[in-house]
Amino acid sequence: MADGVESEAAPESGEGGLLAELLSPINLFLIFLCLYLLYKIVGGRCQPSPPSKPRLPPMKKRDFSPQELQKFDGRGEPETEEGRILIAVNGKVFDVSRGRAFYGPEGPYGIFAGRDASRGLGTFSVDKEAIRDEYDDLSDLNAMQWESIREWEQQFQEKYDYVGRLLKPGEEPHDYTDEEDVKEAEQSKERTKDD
Repeated sequence: MADGVESEAAPESGEGGLLAELLSPINLFLIFLCLYLLYKIVGGRCQPSPPSKPRLPPMKKRDFSPQELQKFDGRGEPETEEGRILIAVNGKVFDVSRGRAFYGPEGPYGIFAGRDASRGLGTFSVDKEAIRDEYDDLSDLNAMQWESIREWEQQFQEKYDYVGRLLKPGEEPHDYTDEEDVKEAEQSKERTKDD
């Protein structure tokens, strides 16, 4: 009979032990921590996103001399034409205004704003020596540096609006049609949806 009492008492102490173990301070803390983190994860998705800043309308396509390009260095008010940021890569000019955090005056690539960034991107340099005020034919770059420039050009084409070409000395600007601008505006809207 003593054996029967012991066997009946063991499950009770086992159940009480399990409950006591679940209610231990460390386990309660871990349960509340898991619930809190779950609330933050699920609750964070339900919160409205902050309103986006107004964007400049797409720029009408045109060609730029290196001197004309320098006017678009982003030093003006961000929502105005004076705050627009243009960068040339491999003879193509891109509007990178929406990448102000990178290409604006205070950004890590701000030195490229309003300039031909090809040499700097090809040589992986953000020093003033990588930037030229006049047209740079890049004839001294090696094959690996040219490949890097082409990769950067592709990335810019995928992410930013193409607004024209960088003119070589003596080269005449191209007259772009309104049809080209409409097509580019539609492509710009598609890129905006992806952002």
